[in-house]
Amino acid sequence: MNLLLHAATASCADLLYLGGFDAPDAFTALRVRGKTTALLNRLEFARAQKNSAFDTVLPLEEWTAKARKLRPRAFARHPSAATIATLAAGLRVREFAIPDSFPAALCDALRKLGLRLRTTPEPFPARRIKSPEQAAAIREGNRAAAAGIAAAERLLRRARKTKAGALVLGGAPLTSERLKTAIEIACLEAGALSAGTIAAAGDQACDPHETGHGPVRANELVVVDVFPRVQKTGYHGDMTRTFLKGRASDAQRRLVATVRDAQQAALALLRPGVNGRKVHTAVEAFFEKAGYETKHTAAGSTGFFHGTGHGLGLEIHEAPRVSRANNVLKKGTVVTVEPGLYYPGLGGCRIEDVAWLDGEKPTLLSDYGYEWELR
Repeated sequence: MNLLLHAATASCADLLYLGGFDAPDAFTALRVRGKTTALLNRLEFARAQKNSAFDTVLPLEEWTAKARKLRPRAFARHPSAATIATLAAGLRVREFAIPDSFPAALCDALRKLGLRLRTTPEPFPARRIKSPEQAAAIREGNRAAAAGIAAAERLLRRARKTKAGALVLGGAPLTSERLKTAIEIACLEAGALSAGTIAAAGDQACDPHETGHGPVRANELVVVDVFPRVQKTGYHGDMTRTFLKGRASDAQRRLVATVRDAQQAALALLRPGVNGRKVHTAVEAFFEKAGYETKHTAAGSTGFFHGTGHGLGLEIHEAPRVSRANNVLKKGTVVTVEPGLYYPGLGGCRIEDVAWLDGEKPTLLSDYGYEWELR
């Protein structure tokens, strides 16, 4: 399958996977008859020749000049399309697969120039299978995530409770924003960039993708979810722990214990060849048997209402899913395992680790303790 990509690597993990080359601006890359080619400007050309995995790196300016000469009218309308079409003609190719994320205007312009383009939802199915080197890169991402979680835990341990139930540290309220800042600094010092970090407390934690804002109070559950991108490799970590500063209620202790037990049950089912749907439905059944009902109303959902896990690698969320979707997990797959329960008034709890299905039993690529009630 001949393949055409045009994007910045920050927005297209497939492009980073293809060439192992990280660039801030959009560029064109092709795979034709098994060989890869990148079209790059002077800013990136020499670096790509030295550091990328592309078989051939071509100078953008040279091909732009050819397109301007050979296709002047097309070039006036859409220079990038004219340049790509000229290169495709030089390679004697008229048909490409493109990812779903391919720029719509560029796709339209290329089709008008005679190229046949068809979308493919997964240009690189091999991305699902992680080599030992890729698994090590994900482990490094989780090392950074653990550093971030540890930074948040330290702040929570140092915080003091006021008579009104607020948490203060250094004479100022301890807020979700302060926790996220500490997390992101720790990740950066560990060589990774953490964006969208979650440190959500109380009822905010009952919305799984609420990042958290405002003061954190004593005796409420705090969900800390950290998914940094290692700057050297582009691979992510993804870990979640739930904390509480103060004294938990019996209901909170039972909630956290049930989530942890559900995670252990899910991990026990993971192996090459298992269907992710089987793992997910087992977690749903586990929660139901424990008396934790899931409801969906106009005001939102409560209980367990997200997938049990997802693939992890160059993207935070990538194939395959561990959910109600039908996905057989092959040997070498890396997935998160992150059951959670969410009930406003009681709080939310999610515990997440990362497993590599490299043998009969999965290998954990994350490492952080589960002590959560901080006095």
